[in-house]
Amino acid sequence: MKPPANWAHLHFFDSEWPVIRDRLLGLEFLPGPQAIFRALEMTPPSQVRVVILGQDPYPTPGHADGLAFSVTKGTPLPRSLNNIFKEMRADIGEAPDEGDLSHWARQGVLMLNTSLSVLPGAAGAHAKWGWARLASEAVSEAQKHGPLAYILWGNHAQKALAGLPRPEDLLIETAHPSPLSARRGFFGSRPFSRVNDWLRDQGRTPIDWTGQSG
Repeated sequence: MKPPANWAHLHFFDSEWPVIRDRLLGLEFLPGPQAIFRALEMTPPSQVRVVILGQDPYPTPGHADGLAFSVTKGTPLPRSLNNIFKEMRADIGEAPDEGDLSHWARQGVLMLNTSLSVLPGAAGAHAKWGWARLASEAVSEAQKHGPLAYILWGNHAQKALAGLPRPEDLLIETAHPSPLSARRGFFGSRPFSRVNDWLRDQGRTPIDWTGQSG
């Protein structure tokens, strides 16, 4: 569970991480040691263009893949992700065929959870372990490389990064895509087209949200 090289200089890895790492030793946790830092490994700070913040990994074994909201290939869509795809179809006319969102990460979408580990069947089990600092430090590091688009779904994500978005950034804050709240401002928010319009206005390449371009 070595910190990703491009992010290893963050203060979190000298302070909170050694304590968390020791607590994880010997535990069966999700998404497992090989994927715990996958979001950071796939999207180095210099490549981050969009930030999507989740809460913690899916607690169902075999579902979490290390990217917020994403699931392993072949996994049935969780309800929140199903609603994300519904909004995408309403917004841009199509959505991915399955819930593996690694193609977003490869295009500079940092999909980071505020807690990077969870016990099987126990959502939020590691929420107070000290993970939260990593998200704010990672975003601050990515900001050094240019303007960012933030898609912050729900109060948890919005509070976790409160005060970090700058005037030059795009900030999209809505209700969470959970079935409990999606109809309170998530549906109809058009985050995908808004991000791409913002990127085009800057002369930057839009995100291929559906993964149809390879």
